[in-house]
Amino acid sequence: MERALHAARALILADLEASDVARADIVSLVEAAVTHRRWWVGEWPEGVAFVDGLVAQDVQDALLERYGRWPVCPVCVGADFHALDVEPELGEEPHWVCGKTSTVVARVGYLGEKL
Repeated sequence: MERALHAARALILADLEASDVARADIVSLVEAAVTHRRWWVGEWPEGVAFVDGLVAQDVQDALLERYGRWPVCPVCVGADFHALDVEPELGEEPHWVCGKTSTVVARVGYLGEKL
């Protein structure tokens, strides 16, 4: 369980770095999401395979409430400013996807290769 949580943390931090938003206050949001998911996986151990996507969604939601949309879609440029979605919402091997065009942009943790 701890290995999966640390891996999820590393993936989200990599995506935050790729987007140039890995400030200390935002990293604290990642830590809070990992702490929450530690409890969640403790209650449902079979859900450990879904932790990457869930932590990504938790951080995305926390950022939306405090700072705005993240990660911004690199597919749709111009006035149509929107965030990427995590798909599958509850599944293994989550990806960042443009919800408007259904374009898979990158696997969670690998935005740096696409931005």
